[in-house]
Amino acid sequence: MKKFDAIIIGFGKGGKTLAAMLAKEGQRVAMIEKSAEMYGGTCINIACIPTKSLVFQSNNRKYSEVPKMKFYKEAIEEKDYLTSFLRDKNFHMLDDLEKVTVFTGVASFLDDDKIQVKTANEQFELTADKFFINTGSSPITPPIEGLEGADFVYNSTTLQQLDTLPEKLVIIGGGYIGLEFASIYASFGSEVTVIDHSPEFLRNDDRDIAEEVKKVLEAKNITFVVDSSVESIENLDGGVVVSYKTGDADHAEAYGNAVLLATGRKPNIAGLGLENTSVEVNDRGAIVVDDSLKTNAKNIWALGDVNGGPQFTYISLDDFRIIKDQLVGDGTYTRKARSNVPYSVFIDPVLSQVGLNEKTAKEKGIAYKVVTLPAAAIPRARIVKQTDGLLKALVDPDTKEILGCTLFCAESSEMINTVRIAMEAKLPYTFLRDAIFTHPSMSEALNDLFSKVE
Repeated sequence: MKKFDAIIIGFGKGGKTLAAMLAKEGQRVAMIEKSAEMYGGTCINIACIPTKSLVFQSNNRKYSEVPKMKFYKEAIEEKDYLTSFLRDKNFHMLDDLEKVTVFTGVASFLDDDKIQVKTANEQFELTADKFFINTGSSPITPPIEGLEGADFVYNSTTLQQLDTLPEKLVIIGGGYIGLEFASIYASFGSEVTVIDHSPEFLRNDDRDIAEEVKKVLEAKNITFVVDSSVESIENLDGGVVVSYKTGDADHAEAYGNAVLLATGRKPNIAGLGLENTSVEVNDRGAIVVDDSLKTNAKNIWALGDVNGGPQFTYISLDDFRIIKDQLVGDGTYTRKARSNVPYSVFIDPVLSQVGLNEKTAKEKGIAYKVVTLPAAAIPRARIVKQTDGLLKALVDPDTKEILGCTLFCAESSEMINTVRIAMEAKLPYTFLRDAIFTHPSMSEALNDLFSKVE
């Protein structure tokens, strides 16, 4: 049985970065990835990178005279080329390191100190001083009658493998993943229907932001059906019929050449053999960790989506920083120090948020001043012809610090990082109000937005 200093299960952002760091420190590392199609992790292969490639390509369709079916097929080919290139690059970034051995196979714990690995050709056991679980998450399949036997039903991974654009796409789930795919496929030319169980559109967002998002997406030929439960899926005429019920109304149907299940993601723990270890799993299927990401087992950590934290690649990277600080630092950086995590939803334009929104501030009884600015007031937005949207910020009336910011506008995924830095530094809103930004840029809109505070 071969022994390593560290064994990392899962080739995602946190795990691969940790492997390279440990190798640099002179430690012998085993990286175990169950699929050769997943070197580099979820983000590179099936999530952030390929979907944002499709966002970019779909937004460019309006400038092309290429027929939409051909345009879509070429976009899928471009996406596949990109992910293949990055997957190969990531594989060699680790496999070429003298101290790292990459095994392509399924890992399962036999106890706290030993795993079994099954590859395509053999089965063997490995042991290590430290284990790191970085197996990510996967789409949830909801219990819907007829789903198992239905054709043309996809999740966020398999839909991207479809090289024929569906004329009609039904999306089950109106969360951020569902909205991104709705925007992408509507821009490619699909007629999109989104069916969501929530009683209102984007129920966790402020109503002024949600209504602006809905208006923009509806203008793309996207239909939203809220407060609805899907009851069955049935094959029909080269597609499927989705039967659903809205509130107390009669049953209704939506036909699609394809159906996307966008009903959330769950931690990947199946087959890990955690029942043979001291590792605890919560009722949501996530591995329980402390603020230093250590499990109940003294030598096992869990990082990334599998520990139940926010499902972002940059959180997985920050999980790596926490573990690195324990292994080669002073151990003071933990999840308690993490705050104001920003996110972006890559619809068109992009919806980005950090900190509190007005809805949450009210629920928590936090005093605030609120300011808004229409995207159409920004010169850069008019130059790039993306005048839809709304910018919004909350400011503490006493400390003058920024409590939160929501930006639904072009290039907001870049702008929100500037706001987050100001929040982390506990700078007053006047820092952004009076900052010198290049012109004409979207960032200079922060001058105008925060000028409205007083």
